[in-house]
Amino acid sequence: MREIAFIKQNKEKWLEFELAIFGKAKKNPDELANLYIQMMNDLSYAQTYYPKSKTVIYLNHLASQIYQKIYKTKRTEKNKIAEFFITEVPLLVYQYRRYLIYAFVLFFATVAIGVISAKYDPNFVRLILGDNYVNETLENIKKGNPMAVYGSGSNWGSFISITMNNLMVGAKCYFFGLFAGLGTFYICLNNCIMLGSFQYFFYEQGVFWKSVRGIWIHGAMEIFGIVIETAAGFILGASILFPKTFSRINSFKIGFKNSFKIYLSTFPFTIAAGFLEGFITRYSIDMPNWLSSFIILFTLGIISFYYLVYPFIVYKKTQNYQPKLT
Repeated sequence: MREIAFIKQNKEKWLEFELAIFGKAKKNPDELANLYIQMMNDLSYAQTYYPKSKTVIYLNHLASQIYQKIYKTKRTEKNKIAEFFITEVPLLVYQYRRYLIYAFVLFFATVAIGVISAKYDPNFVRLILGDNYVNETLENIKKGNPMAVYGSGSNWGSFISITMNNLMVGAKCYFFGLFAGLGTFYICLNNCIMLGSFQYFFYEQGVFWKSVRGIWIHGAMEIFGIVIETAAGFILGASILFPKTFSRINSFKIGFKNSFKIYLSTFPFTIAAGFLEGFITRYSIDMPNWLSSFIILFTLGIISFYYLVYPFIVYKKTQNYQPKLT
């Protein structure tokens, strides 16, 4: 499409945006967020096909103004936390959905590296997990309870220490994105290779299903949360490396605000995973298969729906608020 045709096709919509930004009529944050997404789509198109055009400058200005207005007109309802999780985070996840794809590709690739390394190098598991852990687990397997390590300590003590450790791992995944995303890549690489070698170790010992029943009761939310935190770290790193039409400092400010909100959204899932590990996983050996399978599928279903399905539902819902322009 020629630039003139592009402008003519979208002129009325952009004028509507200007009225929303600079006019006296007030719009709620949901409508402003939707305007911002539409404007970013137009801006991306213009940057691709008319990179040196004044149209790009104009659209970039409108997009920045909408963004600022969103944060100046936040909702004042009593339950801001509910609004954060129900609308704000899902829209951000939708906007940055390609970074979730990058994080999941990295996750599966590095887990596979861990599995292959453990399979072809007999010493790899000990190198990654340590001799003490491997020896203790081998003893537990001989006793018929490969997940006995999860039964040590008190329920509350385990819950608190495990949750704090998982929150620390998630913080590293996210904040190490400040190092141009390379720090996030390194943390994810280490954890996923460990996970792959860890699971292959149990497979090699002939207790794979028992390990799945135990580990993934809490692991579904814990590991999925780490993948989301990795995506947030990549968003943070990309805001530094690829400022696009923004100044690097403004790009970083926007990237930090948005990615930090996605990172914060993982906290409830990380805490829930810690609770399950402290209070439920220790009893997995005595659980019927249907119960442990149900817990795993249920927890995986909740977090998968929230990050992979719900953002599309919220995005489509916000489209219904927009006036149809002819």
